[in-house]
Amino acid sequence: MSIVVTGATGNLGRHVVEQLLEKVPAEQITAVVRDEAKGADLAARGVKLAIADYNAPETFDQVFSAGDKVLLISGSEVGNDRVGQHKAVINAAKAAGVALLAYTSAPGSLKAALADDHRGTEAALLDSGLPYVLLRNGWYNENYTEQLAPVLQYNAVTQAAGEGRVSSAARADYAAAAVAVLTGEGHENKTYELGGDEAWSFSEYAAELSRQTGKEIVYNPVSVEEFTGILAGAGLPGPVAAVIAGVDASVERGELVVDSGDLGRLIGRPTTPIAESITAALKG
Repeated sequence: MSIVVTGATGNLGRHVVEQLLEKVPAEQITAVVRDEAKGADLAARGVKLAIADYNAPETFDQVFSAGDKVLLISGSEVGNDRVGQHKAVINAAKAAGVALLAYTSAPGSLKAALADDHRGTEAALLDSGLPYVLLRNGWYNENYTEQLAPVLQYNAVTQAAGEGRVSSAARADYAAAAVAVLTGEGHENKTYELGGDEAWSFSEYAAELSRQTGKEIVYNPVSVEEFTGILAGAGLPGPVAAVIAGVDASVERGELVVDSGDLGRLIGRPTTPIAESITAALKG
């Protein structure tokens, strides 16, 4: 029996594997990677590697075994056929007879276009008949704290979210929730709405940045159309820019406020506040 993590060398996947190594022997972990070289450090620590690609369904044929617990981390390429990619993994897991498949989804309240692939994958997973867990991850603190260069250059936080609020948490928090599900019992066929303990607005985010940097950083709210143009001007493909800007519209409507408390309960501690992630990013 293995705990199998897809996308294991991605930002979230690495957190999951690192935390699993603290809980179970390395030989019980299988890291699914596209590029073997990127997983070499994990293999050196005793983690099994499986080379597979969401875009090549046949590569998953031998990845899973009966009794495995699987974490399907959603594909990161917005605009691709992510539902089709995810179905390839679900079908292979069903054929192998895995014991549990957990999927990193999006909050159930999210209506933005970005959520469509997640809802489609959830439907495919439920239709498969596999024992499942839906980990409906809210936003990561790092979605913002890893993009500080332009903010600090222009002394402005530019978003199209109005005074909407975001219940974000650190990637490591969401990884800890996945690890709790993969190593625990009694999670079959459960849906967890995951978000940070404290929701914040972008004006509060700008104020916290000002406090920590000693600079006057303002919040510059713009329209969704303007924000789409700004993102496209920064080099994002037009359709991707529109999807990301559409998330800000969801923020303004309150769709990224998650107040279930599920994340804190699963990880057994408070979630990481945005201020703490800002501090880490500024030090980095």
